[in-house]
Amino acid sequence: MTGRRSVETAIDDTFTKYLMDKGKGDAGEQGAYRADAERELHRFRRWCLGETADPVNASPPESWAGVVDSDTIRFVDLDTTVFSDYARYLSTAGYAAGTVLTYYAHVASWCGWAHAQGYIPRHYARESDAEDPLPENDGRRPGDQQAWESVHRDLITQFVDRRVSEAFDALGAIEVPHADRGDPESEAWQAKQRARFEAYQRCREQALVYVVAYTGLRGAEFLSAPKEDHEGRNGVRWRDVSFADSSVTVFRKSREWKAASLPQPVITPLKRYSEVLDVPKSWPVFTTLHRPSLASHVIEGLADAGLDDDAIERVRSGTPDLIAAAEYDLNEPKPLTTDGARSIMKRLWTHDELAERRADLDLSFDGDYLELHGGRRGVGEVLVRQFGYAAAARYLDNSEEQVREAYQHIEAAERADMATDAFSQTDQRVNDR
Repeated sequence: MTGRRSVETAIDDTFTKYLMDKGKGDAGEQGAYRADAERELHRFRRWCLGETADPVNASPPESWAGVVDSDTIRFVDLDTTVFSDYARYLSTAGYAAGTVLTYYAHVASWCGWAHAQGYIPRHYARESDAEDPLPENDGRRPGDQQAWESVHRDLITQFVDRRVSEAFDALGAIEVPHADRGDPESEAWQAKQRARFEAYQRCREQALVYVVAYTGLRGAEFLSAPKEDHEGRNGVRWRDVSFADSSVTVFRKSREWKAASLPQPVITPLKRYSEVLDVPKSWPVFTTLHRPSLASHVIEGLADAGLDDDAIERVRSGTPDLIAAAEYDLNEPKPLTTDGARSIMKRLWTHDELAERRADLDLSFDGDYLELHGGRRGVGEVLVRQFGYAAAARYLDNSEEQVREAYQHIEAAERADMATDAFSQTDQRVNDR
């Protein structure tokens, strides 16, 4: 084989053409799928060239020298063993099984394209020996993963709505004499501050539930994802929220800052939450309420502001730490993490009152609690059914190809209905059933 499709072609010389074929837009330069594929192809290239440590194919890991002794990897250097070793590398890199399969699938798709284009004689990446090190697929079909349904959204939103209403009723019922306002030693003022903090907690829960239920955002796009070392993965800030435009600017999976929609159901809870406590725009929308973290934050912040130990203790004895941080204009506290949000969702879903309501409804449910990604999938289900795959893909910031794959059970059901209608016109037996 000679010329443009020679096995001597450097693999990275084909990346742009492959990505153009997979991308969106007039020049194939857009789309989340393209961005993800480009990232994984370059990860594969770096591994092939020995530019990353490999703890499973080399000992010590730093001694991994790649698959070639040069600074260029060519198609002739690829075979089933290369892809098998790469699958083993991904499988032991600490990623979840689904993530490993997704990352490998991007490289395998490019390999299949290269085979079809004539660069290599076989689709090495999908041969059984190459795929053996990959983790087992969990066996779930598209549509088997948790996706919030309308009944789930109704149950959880009604529950948090009621808790917010009760918290504000309790806050309003506490009267503080004018002379006691701001006095940290006043019992009435202390009770008012505790009730205010309770209202803040309930509004935070409510805002979190509504964002998960209706925006379709990934958890890492608006919460802190400590495992991802990037500025855009440390929680959205109030400055990122625009109530006028019903939008929030987030760092998308495609590694781009983009405006995401805030549907009308989200606006009121989020506005109320923003008004409970007057905080700087630099603060995270969803703050941590981890007591030791907040205690350290406030003690250090008040000390830096010039307060001595006695004064700090006096402030903290009369005011919850988060409120003290806001009132004394301290630096922003840590944001709520994705793990912390999952804990909140678990606590809400398993609350005795909500558990009793679920039991009364005899509600079938996939999972132990309402998962963050289940909310996103629920949004996708609604949008695909109402507006189709292309519109859902734009809203979810995914490629249409990915959305079709994730929600193919919807299309399969529609095709089944179509076939049934067709056969009902020709086969009496179908009409008799």
